[in-house]
Amino acid sequence: MRRDRGSHEVRTLISTIVLLLSIHSTLGFYLPGVAPEDFQTGDSLNVKVNKLSSTKTQLPYSYYSLPYCRPQTIVDSRENLGEVLRGDRIENSPFVFKMREPQMCHVVCQLTLDPKTAKEFKDKIADEYRVNMILDNLPLVEPIPRLDQEAPPVYQLGFNVGVKGQHSGSKDEKFFIHNHLTFTVKYHKDMQTDSARIVGFEVKPFSVKHEYEGQWNENTRLTTCDPHAQRTVSSSNSPQEVEDKQEIIFTYDVKFQESNVKWASRWDTYLLMSDDQIHWFSIVNSLMIVLFLSGMVAMIMLRTLFRDISKYNELETQEEAQEETGWKLVHADVFRPPNNSDLLCVYVGTGVQFIGMMLVTMMFAVLGFLSPSNRGGLMTVMLCLWVCMGFFAGYVSARLYKMFKGTEWKKIAFRTAFLFPATVFAVFFVLNALIWGQKSSGAVPFGTMFTLVFLWFGISFPLVFAGSYTGFKKPAIEDPVKTKQIPRQIPEQAWYMNPIFSILIGGILPFGAVFIELFFILTSIWLNQFYYIFGFLFLVFIILIVTCAEISIVLCYFQLCSEDYLWWWRSYLTSGSSALYLFLYATFYFFTKLDITKPISGMLYFGYMLIASYAFFVLTGTIGFYACFLFTRLIYSSVKID
Repeated sequence: MRRDRGSHEVRTLISTIVLLLSIHSTLGFYLPGVAPEDFQTGDSLNVKVNKLSSTKTQLPYSYYSLPYCRPQTIVDSRENLGEVLRGDRIENSPFVFKMREPQMCHVVCQLTLDPKTAKEFKDKIADEYRVNMILDNLPLVEPIPRLDQEAPPVYQLGFNVGVKGQHSGSKDEKFFIHNHLTFTVKYHKDMQTDSARIVGFEVKPFSVKHEYEGQWNENTRLTTCDPHAQRTVSSSNSPQEVEDKQEIIFTYDVKFQESNVKWASRWDTYLLMSDDQIHWFSIVNSLMIVLFLSGMVAMIMLRTLFRDISKYNELETQEEAQEETGWKLVHADVFRPPNNSDLLCVYVGTGVQFIGMMLVTMMFAVLGFLSPSNRGGLMTVMLCLWVCMGFFAGYVSARLYKMFKGTEWKKIAFRTAFLFPATVFAVFFVLNALIWGQKSSGAVPFGTMFTLVFLWFGISFPLVFAGSYTGFKKPAIEDPVKTKQIPRQIPEQAWYMNPIFSILIGGILPFGAVFIELFFILTSIWLNQFYYIFGFLFLVFIILIVTCAEISIVLCYFQLCSEDYLWWWRSYLTSGSSALYLFLYATFYFFTKLDITKPISGMLYFGYMLIASYAFFVLTGTIGFYACFLFTRLIYSSVKID
């Protein structure tokens, strides 16, 4: 019997390991950070190419969507779920270096343009597409000098496919391609072993109309770029124009430069480019809002509320037959279930799912587990945590549903598992169809779409149902006061207590606490920059939680004092309305900071920002709801009710 039990446990353990490995391979997820690789002199350095990206179109394309020089066999690198959703397409390239062995005027290939290929290059140049490359998991950057010569240069990811302008006095606009690349590989040398680690990968692109004598072949020597004569290209060379029947020769130089930067600090160049003072200003701005709200809440709790509770309890003990006023007057109606209580339960459960996902993700990021060297790792972790938090979404929605005297827990579980993901997936599917129509690498392939559906129906759905079953089996949450059968009539409210007005006012302060940090987030997403200041972001997120809770409590107290007991939905919408201001700010950002002109790109921007605003609404609304839920239970359990 024990042997059977032991074999059963072994089989269970093996099946669990197989399941985890299958999920691991499906997601392509791995822990962040790449082990340093030591290179000896003469070791091969294989450069990989990534997507072509543009901040004007927001539509990434594969590197070989343009007729660039190709290796004999194109090999796709294995990408995780986050990389695929970001549009990354990492492939090998014909650029192969030898460690610490400089090369000059190395010819990659020769290409003669036809009308089709010329148009493809012109379109990408006009849309300001940049070529992204990777060496030893480090992205290629182009240093741009500042006006202040002593200041460090600004680094931009990749290099432009080409430039457009005028040449040789012509008034017609011409297109010139960057066909010569001067690479600089920075390395940190180990003095004991003489090995080296790569700590920098920079490029300076040139457009050069190469010339040679005789007929072209593999051994032809260029007169414009001759390694034997130690002559390379410079800005004085004639640029290579992009036109039909033009011959383009692609070349590159490689220089190796020893650096004092250690391998562990090689990402600092990319990550520490933003000004920390602005982020501190954002924190101080947010803290001022929190202190203002905290003062109001303290005044309500310590003075007004405690005074009310003492007066009400005194009236009960002295048996004074005075008419009740203020928030105590609605005690028999304050916990009456709201209209559309099922929908409220669904949104609160989904909000808890979001809060759990955000908190755990930020803790991982603050502790350094989500390194930028793990491309797509942040998005992969967020999707995994969203799926895993489905249990808590089902649990919370079922508990709230049972408190509202609901009986069909399966219905509420289904709606919790389906409503928000289905809405987002529908918008995402339409946007993906638009990207697919543009033949962009940003279009999610069928296999990845199947993975997303599997995560939704195969993991999230069962977890939501398991959470709902567990939550519904728990005893119902009891109200601190009894609710009468006949609802009380709500008196006419002052203009400033109008639901629409108070809801819109309530969303301003939570948005004001985060809008400065929101600028950097939008810049990193839409202007192709790194964002890695998760310590600041975590502080701002905590401030957002406190702000949403406090503004909801303040307005809920004023509402109850006006004898309006319909606080359930208003508490959710008060802080949730900050999502409206987020979308309005995103619209302002679109017209002031971005240079998007194509309709498809504009639809992608507003589609994704609509999804982000919807998620922000669910997140902040849930915070406000729970703050008011705990507040009302606290104050009504503190007074004596006959």
